[in-house]
Amino acid sequence: MGRIMAIDYGQKRTGIAVTDPLRIIASGLTTISSHKVISFLAQYVENEQVDLFVVGEPRDMMNKPSDASRFTEPFVKRLSKAFPHIPVERYDERFTSRMAFQTMIDAGLGKKKRQDKALVDTISATIILQSYLEHHKND
Repeated sequence: MGRIMAIDYGQKRTGIAVTDPLRIIASGLTTISSHKVISFLAQYVENEQVDLFVVGEPRDMMNKPSDASRFTEPFVKRLSKAFPHIPVERYDERFTSRMAFQTMIDAGLGKKKRQDKALVDTISATIILQSYLEHHKND
């Protein structure tokens, strides 16, 4: 069984999280520059079996695609083209940045660490993945 990878794609940075091979635990992997995502993923997939990409889907409060969708859509197309053998699913990413920030506070991280946007992106990807796993627990 391969890993599931969550991607919190942004204009500048992209947070990435993965499951363990048994798909029990979601762990933050890294945050990288968005223009390097496909090459990073190619290298990762070469060394690890990934069975599914879960891409955070930006939605507004009315559950419609948000303005950020105009950046996510082209990325999903590039991802599907670069890895045609790995399915891509979308998953609602509303509130993940706020939840990530609260997680950092709850963990006791200092103000300087909480301002680290790369860390927020990694935690957001982890929250997306954990939520996805919980939603599909009985599938």
